[in-house]
Amino acid sequence: MISIHAFASIFAIIFFAGAAEAASPLVTYVFGDSLTEVGNNNFLNSLARSDYPWYGLDYNGGQPTGRFTNGRTIGDIISSKLGIPSPPPYLSLSQDDDRLLQGVNYASGGAGILNDTGLYFIQRLSFDDQIQNFNRTKMAIRRKIGDEKANIHCNEALYFIGIGSNDYVNNFLQPFLADGQQYTHDEFLSLLLSTLEQQFTRLYQLGARKMVVHGLGPLGCIPSQRVKSRKGQCLKRVNQWVQHFNSKLQILAITLNKTLPNAHFLFADTYPVVLDLITNPSTYGFKVSNTSCCNVDTSIGGLCLPNSKVCKNRNEFQSIKYILLQCGHKYWRALFAKLKSMQEQK
Repeated sequence: MISIHAFASIFAIIFFAGAAEAASPLVTYVFGDSLTEVGNNNFLNSLARSDYPWYGLDYNGGQPTGRFTNGRTIGDIISSKLGIPSPPPYLSLSQDDDRLLQGVNYASGGAGILNDTGLYFIQRLSFDDQIQNFNRTKMAIRRKIGDEKANIHCNEALYFIGIGSNDYVNNFLQPFLADGQQYTHDEFLSLLLSTLEQQFTRLYQLGARKMVVHGLGPLGCIPSQRVKSRKGQCLKRVNQWVQHFNSKLQILAITLNKTLPNAHFLFADTYPVVLDLITNPSTYGFKVSNTSCCNVDTSIGGLCLPNSKVCKNRNEFQSIKYILLQCGHKYWRALFAKLKSMQEQK
């Protein structure tokens, strides 16, 4: 089932939906983790897989596809709103597949900014791996349509990037892993940001110009963190770290817009809206906001295994459509206007 922190990425993107209506054809490339994965890990020897029940329970046909949710992912919702098919998982495509020209999803459950994040999942595609796969995609596109058209194609595409949650939840916050012992949070944050700067620059060098980069939601409020508190409340320190990360990420986006010619990084700070959703769930059509719909409330998180108990009132945990379409917060309208301006720039 989709976790509460997943709504961070939902809010960041859905209000952009109408922005690309003028672009024909619209091409999107998606980078991220389990919030946006559509099946890449099905092709890996990974413990972070979701190609079994109860995943897909409320998806088309009720069958698992590799999405870490009982229904659609954020990317599926966005694609539907845009009137385009959801980009397929990269590992499902051959290098001569024409669908490479129509958009690709590189996201991988367990992925992080750092290559050692999610190490205990065995195989997963880190952000570096995903960028390398995009490089392979561009080379394949060049063989199909030539260098000049391939460059234009990549320049005009829209890139959605949501990464970083696992670097905290499945790395820094785990007491048995080295990074949480080796670094202070300030040191770890500096490592994340310097790595991201290199990764964003690499994407830019490969032709990416229009990049939507969203911040993290209140990770201190997800079930795997709440269980560490005495009364199941949000962990204040973790949320403070996340806010610090988001602040620095926004500064990085602004800096790269100034230093990389024709770059358009759009930072989406989803934290305040998601926190309000958790604090006031009934406002958005929810009844439950402090636990998961599947019994995975442990300090290390977990997967919704076939023998797990799944709640019957799933609509009370994930009234996503209502939230996405009815939330009238002026912040999101401003964000939408920015993306529309970005998409109109050639």
